[in-house]
Amino acid sequence: MNSIAVFCGASLGNDNIIISEAHALGKTLAQNNITLVYGAAKIGIMGVVAKGVLENNGKVLGIIPNFLKTKEIVSEDLTQLIVTNNMHDRKVKMYEKSDGFIVIPGGFGTMDEFFEITTWGQLGLHIKPIGILNINGYYDALIQQSKVMVSKGFLSEENFKAVVIDNTIDGLLDKMNNFKPLPAPKWLNKDRL
Repeated sequence: MNSIAVFCGASLGNDNIIISEAHALGKTLAQNNITLVYGAAKIGIMGVVAKGVLENNGKVLGIIPNFLKTKEIVSEDLTQLIVTNNMHDRKVKMYEKSDGFIVIPGGFGTMDEFFEITTWGQLGLHIKPIGILNINGYYDALIQQSKVMVSKGFLSEENFKAVVIDNTIDGLLDKMNNFKPLPAPKWLNKDRL
């Protein structure tokens, strides 16, 4: 993978372990010559990941919708900045510019990005790896809820297992590099999309 989109919070949160691991993720991406693709902010966990990349001479591509582009939000140190018309175009551009996706702690916006990109994969619209970095157990409840979805017949075991999960950065990147995509659903007619 030459580029990875990281979905995470525009808030900093209150868990120092999460903050530290977000910075370590950025550092690891830079050390592995993987371009960070993210929401362009210098604030919150987003800013921490970008800082970890930039402090280690890595490349950062920020993508932000025009209505959010302000000096208070956008990092000045980005390698490249792309401004989109709206939030949906931002997600599409992040998808286009990334070889894989990592989800770290965040709120509703992060969940929106995770569920949309995961659904696209489930529908066979892409075969890129999606990973959850479960820092300090942050996503334990989401993982458990996913198992409930499987047990109640609303999510296939195959689609649940297509999301790569690890508690460590190196473990997650290793799993993502060895990811085997699911075959496209037989019932899907891509010409209709």
